[in-house]
Amino acid sequence: MTAVTVLGLGEAGRLYALGLTAAGADVRGFDPFTDARGAGIRQFDSLAQALAGTDLAISLVGAAAARSVAEQVLPLLPPGAVFADFNTSGPESKAELADLAAGFGIPLVDVAVMAPVPRAGSRTPLLASGTAADEFAALMTGLGAPVETVPGAAGAAAGRKLLRSVFMKGLAGLVLECQAAGQAAGSEEWLLAEIAGELGPGGPDLVARLLQGSHTHAVRRAHEVEDSLAYLGSLGTPAWMTEGTLRWLSTLAAEHA
Repeated sequence: MTAVTVLGLGEAGRLYALGLTAAGADVRGFDPFTDARGAGIRQFDSLAQALAGTDLAISLVGAAAARSVAEQVLPLLPPGAVFADFNTSGPESKAELADLAAGFGIPLVDVAVMAPVPRAGSRTPLLASGTAADEFAALMTGLGAPVETVPGAAGAAAGRKLLRSVFMKGLAGLVLECQAAGQAAGSEEWLLAEIAGELGPGGPDLVARLLQGSHTHAVRRAHEVEDSLAYLGSLGTPAWMTEGTLRWLSTLAAEHA
């Protein structure tokens, strides 16, 4: 039985813990700020106990806490364990975490979560890069999680996710702008229906998800777009559309603060 430790038991962490348990893994959860036992998760109060004998540690703590959590976790991981960073951040941050992990003799896998976790739970598509990406993929696919490995060191998967984010978050920004203009012109329903029609059979659901998700997750998505902007800057390519997307999401985040 594969032993998996899920670090961070927010919405995504809980869904992964429950899904991997149902898939046959020995799942241990750890989160000093959240009690998820009521959801049926085997949660430990001690980080050392949660990591004892684990095969795979999954970090789902958010980009801001990713390094500090890694610094606490890496010295406690048993030999042969894999550390998978699922947090959304830029390629440079992932590479720095991989260097940190290497100092403890632990391979770090850069994991990019490629769709909202509430849709499919632990079966959400993943991209993975790093020296142990194939080992990680074997562990996770054995538990029903679809994983595509990306050639290259840690950071390669993060870069691809940010490139996709330029499009997906940019599409959301465009729909938000059209909605605002449609409201002002008294043509909101017509315009959103036109957009949905251009997006194909799933267009209406996609438009609804883009609008709702932008409002619900504005803070997190604004941070992701900031990372996308930084990545585009490192590539030396224009980011005019992405700058506008960040303005939309930052505005929504301020409204919901």
